[in-house]
Amino acid sequence: MREKHIIYLLILSAVLTIPTFAQPAVKVDSPDQVLGVILWKTPTVVSYRITNTGNKPLVINKVKASCACTVAEWSKNSIDPKKFTDIRVTYDAKMLGHFDKSVALYTNADEDPLYLSFRGQVSTELIEDTSNFENQIGFLRLDHTSIEFDDVNKGDKPTVKIKVMNGSDDTYTPVLMHLPPYLSAVVVPERIDKNHVGEILVTLNSDELPKLGLTTANVYLSRFSGDVVSEENEIPVSVVNLPDFSHISMEEQQNPPVISLSKKELDFGTIHVDETKKGEVIITNTGKSKLEIQYLQVFNSALGVQLKKRVIAPGKRQKLKITVYGNHLRRIKNVPRVLMITNDPKQPKIVIKVKVSLNK
Repeated sequence: MREKHIIYLLILSAVLTIPTFAQPAVKVDSPDQVLGVILWKTPTVVSYRITNTGNKPLVINKVKASCACTVAEWSKNSIDPKKFTDIRVTYDAKMLGHFDKSVALYTNADEDPLYLSFRGQVSTELIEDTSNFENQIGFLRLDHTSIEFDDVNKGDKPTVKIKVMNGSDDTYTPVLMHLPPYLSAVVVPERIDKNHVGEILVTLNSDELPKLGLTTANVYLSRFSGDVVSEENEIPVSVVNLPDFSHISMEEQQNPPVISLSKKELDFGTIHVDETKKGEVIITNTGKSKLEIQYLQVFNSALGVQLKKRVIAPGKRQKLKITVYGNHLRRIKNVPRVLMITNDPKQPKIVIKVKVSLNK
């Protein structure tokens, strides 16, 4: 009986000590995309976000298109665990009618490919609902007038799309002026006919960003050849560049700081142009080590912030004071927000939204 018991323990021990092999894994956001109606001979870009949910670097070996009308672009660098990259697929739209295309994604996560698809219809006329273009710059109507890149890590190259409807009687050529060195822009098509819609694809090269935290800039959409920059054709840009926690020690992982806020949204109601309003948020460190507010920034000049101490001991709290300036509200185009970058590994980015409207 004793011998049987010993044999059982040896077998159990062997089972429990079987090593867990590292393996990459692929997660795709929106692997099947519906593009709707697109213009004939107007190349259209489809973007797929590829995330490595495994515990070993993911390598994209090949992306094979289903036909010559489709071209794929992707980073040749490996993707670390919990990181992501974007695959950009361009369809030339040279054939009229319905289309249903796919690309095969080959990685080191599986011997079989993973298929990404997109479908829609190519037409000589593009019928758009003008309610989707609520913003106006001169004769141009845009679906949005701000460019925001959130949760960016070093090496990322995300793209933001702005749709532009030409409301003039002539052909229009969009140009984005004063692009900072970390941004590039492509216009599709290069010339937009009357009452037609084009797209401006703005791509961020995160390796060129000057710092962590929030980076802001303004670019300007030209309305005609020789146009000048002004508040009317201004488009604000914001980038949130996150810190890298992949190299923290085991002790730091087991005893992290934990940030807790009394609220993540402040509602100031309406405010007059010559008025200021103040509110506050309580920041508490419920973790086991010091909490550091590494960056504290606002997305526009309508807000002011004040925090006496940027380092908060475990169990302690600090008041974050937020002020809204009515005389700056009329000039802003993006949502008033406060950004904090912290050393909390699970919450490196905290955004406090501010709801306020100008009483005209």
